[in-house]
Amino acid sequence: MSILFINGSPNPDGNTAGLAKILLNGKNYETLNLTNYVIGVYGQKLPNDQFDEVIAKIKAADVLVIGSPLYWHNICGSVRTLLDRCYGPVGQGELSGKLFFIFQGAAPEKWMLEAGEYTMSRFAGLYGLSYEGMIVNSSDAKKLSAKV
Repeated sequence: MSILFINGSPNPDGNTAGLAKILLNGKNYETLNLTNYVIGVYGQKLPNDQFDEVIAKIKAADVLVIGSPLYWHNICGSVRTLLDRCYGPVGQGELSGKLFFIFQGAAPEKWMLEAGEYTMSRFAGLYGLSYEGMIVNSSDAKKLSAKV
């Protein structure tokens, strides 16, 4: 089983990665830190863009964990850009496997969490992934670990 953790945090060892470690406890997984990749926003043509490389890793994964800190009441920019860029190059139902979403912040309000979960569940449904749930704390991570 191939597990890919996409970390949208600029801190590779921060809270987002910590929740992934709890969720994926004892399992081998690859971490892809988005801040180490050049991925232009939807419509840009940047030299050395690595979107295709990231999508290839996503397509190869049986389990996908996307982690985002909660910035400005929403999913962080690097994760949002990745999701936006899928529109067009990735066909409807083209992905497979499970998707878990780590969404953490200091004091998120209920509506912020609901908006993030709505986005990720819609992303999963559109592209063929089975949405397994959102992790906002260590308790959630431990509980959903059994579903990985």
